[in-house]
Amino acid sequence: MSTAAPRPADQDHLWSVDEHLEDILTTVRPLEPIELQLLDAQGCVLVDDVTVAVSLPPFDNSSMDGYAVRVADVAGASEEFPAVLEVVGDVAAGQAELLHVGPGQAARIMTGAPLPPGAETVVPVEWTDGGLGEGPATGMRARSLAPEGAGGEVQVHRPAEARAHVRAMGSDVKAGDRALRAGTVLGPSQIALLAAIGRGTVRVRPRPRVVVMSTGSELVQPGEALGSGQIYDSNSFSLTAAARDAGAIAYRVGAVADDAETLRSTIEDQLVRADLMVTTGGVSVGAYDVVKEALSHVGDEDEAGSGIDFRKLAMQPGKPQGFGSIGPDHTPLLALPGNPVSSYVSFEMFVRPAIRTLMGLEDVHRPRTTATLTADKALTSPKGRRQFLRGTYTEGEVRPVGGAGSHLIAALAQADALIVVPEDVESVEPGAEVEVVLLG
Repeated sequence: MSTAAPRPADQDHLWSVDEHLEDILTTVRPLEPIELQLLDAQGCVLVDDVTVAVSLPPFDNSSMDGYAVRVADVAGASEEFPAVLEVVGDVAAGQAELLHVGPGQAARIMTGAPLPPGAETVVPVEWTDGGLGEGPATGMRARSLAPEGAGGEVQVHRPAEARAHVRAMGSDVKAGDRALRAGTVLGPSQIALLAAIGRGTVRVRPRPRVVVMSTGSELVQPGEALGSGQIYDSNSFSLTAAARDAGAIAYRVGAVADDAETLRSTIEDQLVRADLMVTTGGVSVGAYDVVKEALSHVGDEDEAGSGIDFRKLAMQPGKPQGFGSIGPDHTPLLALPGNPVSSYVSFEMFVRPAIRTLMGLEDVHRPRTTATLTADKALTSPKGRRQFLRGTYTEGEVRPVGGAGSHLIAALAQADALIVVPEDVESVEPGAEVEVVLLG
């Protein structure tokens, strides 16, 4: 199960932002762990600590193309008086049997190849004549074109200290070390480390599958022609993108018309691929608010514990909200307002933390900070509501962008922060310290 039972409905209760969020986070449960192949685990959260089985590097190896030598044999070497050494062969990366480097000898060695027995250091090929008997070399000739380079003599023009240009065994991580902590989100570099220490699979919590659908007969797919009274459906695109940004595998469903039975049927069809469902629109008090009509009594027909509670929050934008679970697996569903800014702010405050909770992360919230308000005039806020205003944050200062209207999408596109005005504050003067939610 991914959810516990949500708090019982109280139609007269005006919920605070914190109460609504707490109800969501105490209801939603992290997804059960599964074992996945490394590339399938990208973006997932590691369940267990990972211990290194094989040291990195697993052996001493060269960090340069050059010659493996003894320190004493190149001491005092210079271009005027080079050290002349016998080349006993090549040491290539992946080579199983290694040469032995004795006094007065050198082995031509490639980057990543094991340091051969007897050798104490590596001199880069640029410090030698490359076996050509001329001035400093700029590189090695390919073995296939010049096999004689693996023999003969090489002149070394500079001395080298012990272990120079040698990557020591275990200098990255040692066998028995902890490679990654439980709770780590697996990105490209973490997957590279897991592969490097020989892990082919890893135990993780899977990325949540989130289904997003918007409602409204006025909504038209972008790219199609608009008819009279119609607008383009932007909410389902913004919320699907936001869900993916939060770490989910998100599926967008085309806008559903204002028909309760169609909506219920669509939601039921989508449950098979959903760990979380998000709807936008149809949660207010209008005659065509079909989400409320379709889902208010869904628990009467589903298993005990299911049902969607529609609430009013002391919040602007985003006063009407819905939350509960639906279907035989009690899949959590968050019903958001239809105005674009209201839906996006609601997503950031409630849906994103729910997604991060399903992932099994400890810190599920956007980072917050305080900043100095830079504005041309005081900001006003309705009494008794927590207001979230769009803003741009730079080096400890935040400036509002756009107005307070919940339809102003252009201003939302410029914002990288939300300015939080508490419920008991009705005016904020320029220069005041304000709380800021960082969206970037």
